[in-house]
Amino acid sequence: MAWPDAAEQHRCYEPSRKDRGIGQDRLTAMGPMTGEPINEQEALARLRQSDDPSMQYYGAWWLGRNRSRHPESVPLLIAALQQRRPRDPGAGIEENAVARNAARALGKLAPAALAAVPELLAALGDPDDGLREAAARALGDLGATEAVAPICARLAGGPAEAGARQDGCPRLVEPCEALLEALGDIGVAEPDVLTVIEPFTRHDWPLIRSAAARALLQLSGEPRWAEPLLALLGDSQLQVRRAALMDLGAAGWRPAVDAISTTLAENSLKLIALRGLIENGSGEPGDDALLAAMDALL
Repeated sequence: MAWPDAAEQHRCYEPSRKDRGIGQDRLTAMGPMTGEPINEQEALARLRQSDDPSMQYYGAWWLGRNRSRHPESVPLLIAALQQRRPRDPGAGIEENAVARNAARALGKLAPAALAAVPELLAALGDPDDGLREAAARALGDLGATEAVAPICARLAGGPAEAGARQDGCPRLVEPCEALLEALGDIGVAEPDVLTVIEPFTRHDWPLIRSAAARALLQLSGEPRWAEPLLALLGDSQLQVRRAALMDLGAAGWRPAVDAISTTLAENSLKLIALRGLIENGSGEPGDDALLAAMDALL
């Protein structure tokens, strides 16, 4: 199974959070047509109405991006998640796109969004693999231990089944990258969980190998799982190098500081990865050395 080329990815591969985050952080909370900035009350009003999915889509995005604490935010996002429909790629911003954005937003609104965990668990079984991906990431962000068993069940077929490529499209049967990262973020380091993850370190796709190594490094702390990530920092594809940077940062693997600093990638992403070492890691090198490495990139 070959890694899909750029043309295939453009046609039907939904980017990972690592790629989406690069673009989404540059967005401004503007209306889809007017270009006027919106505020929290406007975002809530857009979610309340049901005539225009594009308005709901932007409203959900705004609430998540701005970590809204309004008491209506989580109930409205849960309602938006519940309006999911069979996916229609030709319908523009259709209702299931609203559900996917609602799931992503809920992942950013802990602890209030813990009330959404049952609905996010239900979305893990949705036929729309893009919605399953968004739900998995949200459950990981929320640290929902209830999600470990259903996520492991979806990955249980290993690379040959869950990680197989769909017919006619470079998407996989399951959104393995999101599912694996969620297991690492939730943090249940049971032997059965590690056993489910480990085969994906041999997947044909480098982003899946990176996600699996990240999860195993987070859960076990074993240095051997840092080695695949360090190797991927030298991959020929920028997308893969970016993913490995983000995964090392998420795992907080501090011995990677020099490798991160010298990776052929944007300094902005290397700074994010180094900040991850500070926020998620411990031990040596210490914070002063990591801050010095960040200063050198500015």
